[in-house]
Amino acid sequence: MEGAKRKSFFQADVDLIHGPIFQSLITFALPLLVSNVFQQLYNTVDTMVVGNYLGDVSLAAIGSCTSIYDLLVGFALGIGNGLAIVTARSFGSQDRELLKKSVASSIVIGLIVSIALTTIGMICLHPLLELLNTPVDIIQEAYSYISVIVLFIVVMFAYNLCAGLMRAIGNSVMPLVFLIVSSLLNIVLDIFFITQLNMGIQGAAVATVISQGVSVILCIIYIFKKTQILLPSKKHFVVDKELYKELLGQGFSMGFMSSIVSAGSVILQYGINNLGYLIIAGHTAARKLYMFFNMPFTAMALAISTFVSQNRGANQRERIQKAMKYAYIYDVVMAAIVTIIILLFGSSLVKLISGSSESAVLDNGTLYLTIVGPFYAVLGVLMQTRYALQGLGQKLLPLISSIIEFVGKIIFVFIFIPQFQYMAVIFCEPVIWCVMCLQLVYSLYTNPYMKGQQE
Repeated sequence: MEGAKRKSFFQADVDLIHGPIFQSLITFALPLLVSNVFQQLYNTVDTMVVGNYLGDVSLAAIGSCTSIYDLLVGFALGIGNGLAIVTARSFGSQDRELLKKSVASSIVIGLIVSIALTTIGMICLHPLLELLNTPVDIIQEAYSYISVIVLFIVVMFAYNLCAGLMRAIGNSVMPLVFLIVSSLLNIVLDIFFITQLNMGIQGAAVATVISQGVSVILCIIYIFKKTQILLPSKKHFVVDKELYKELLGQGFSMGFMSSIVSAGSVILQYGINNLGYLIIAGHTAARKLYMFFNMPFTAMALAISTFVSQNRGANQRERIQKAMKYAYIYDVVMAAIVTIIILLFGSSLVKLISGSSESAVLDNGTLYLTIVGPFYAVLGVLMQTRYALQGLGQKLLPLISSIIEFVGKIIFVFIFIPQFQYMAVIFCEPVIWCVMCLQLVYSLYTNPYMKGQQE
C-alpha cells in the first residue's frame, strides 16, 4: 500500500524503488533510448540534409564545429541531470518540500548559467573556430551555424532541465513524446529552410532552435497540468544555502564532467582538422553513427542515475548493487549487437549519413566504426559506473575520469596523430576509455556506502 500511495502522490510512471530490478531498469530506459535517438536526430538530420543538398564542403563546415555543439549539449545535459539527482533523492526519501525547493533552485541556477554561457559563447566563438584550425574555406559557414545554436542556448538548457526533473520522479515517457513531435518538426523545417528559403547551413541551425523551443513549451504545459509535484510556490524560491551548495555541486560536477569530455573532443577536432576536408567529412558521418550506436548505453546510464539516486534516498544498497550487475551484462550484450550491425552495414550507413560517393569519405568513416565497435562494452561500463557514482552523491571521482580523458586526448593530438594520422584518431578514445573504466569501477566498489560502511 505504501508504494502504491507514493506512486499516486508523485504520479511516477515507473517505480524504481520496489519490484523487479532489471524489468524496472529496462522499462525506464526504453523511453530514454528512443528520446536519445530523436535528440540526436536534431543534429544528424542537419548533417544529412546539408550533406545531400549542399555538398561535402558544407558537410565539413558542420563537422568542423560538431565538437563545439557536443560541448554545449553535454554541458546542458550534464547540468540538467545533475540538478535532477537531488530531486530524485528527495523523491526516494518522500520529502515533498525538499523536492519543490530543489526544483525552484534548479530553475534559478539554469537561467543564470544559460545567460552566462550565451554571453561568453558569442564573444569567444569565432576565435575558438580559428584556434581549432578550421579551414579558411569553411570557417564562415561553420560560424553561421554554431552562432545561432549558442545564441539560443537557453532553449537547450530549458528542455534538458524539464526532462531531467520529470525523469527524477520516474516519468521518462512524456519527455519522449514531446521530443518526437519536435524532432519531426525539425526534419520538416530543415528541408524547408534549406531547399525552399535557400538559407544555407544557417537554416539548419534555425530549424533546430525552433524545434527545441516547441519541446520546451510542451514540457512546461504538461508539468502544469499533470505533474504539479514539480511546481514550486513562491516560498520555495527562498535561498537555502546548503541546498544551493548541493545542487551547484551536483549540477556543475556533471556539467563540467560532460564539458571536459567535450573539450577533449574539441582538442581532438583540432588534430582532425589538419587531415583535410574529405577526412573531416568521413569522420563527421562516422561520429553521427557512433552517437546513435552509443544511445543504448547512454539510456541505461541515465536510468542508472535515477535508479541509484532514488534508492540511495530510500537507503536500499542491495538494489543498487544488483542493478549495477544487470547493467554490466547489458553492456556486453549490446556491444556485441552493435559490432555485428557495423560489420554488416557500416559502409552503407556512412554513405547514407554523408550523402557522399568519395571513397576517402566512405572508407575512413567505415574504418572508424569497425574498430570502435567492440569497445562499446567498455564505454557502457564506464558511463553507467560514472552515473552511479553521481547518483550516490559523489562529485569529485566522476570528474577525475573526465580529466583523464581530457589529458589523454591532448597527448594523442600532439604526439600520436601527427605521426600516425587518422589511425591515431580512431584508437584515441578506445584506449582512454579502458583507463577511465578501471578508475571508475575501482571508485564505485571501494565507496563506503557500497561496502555497507558509514560515509
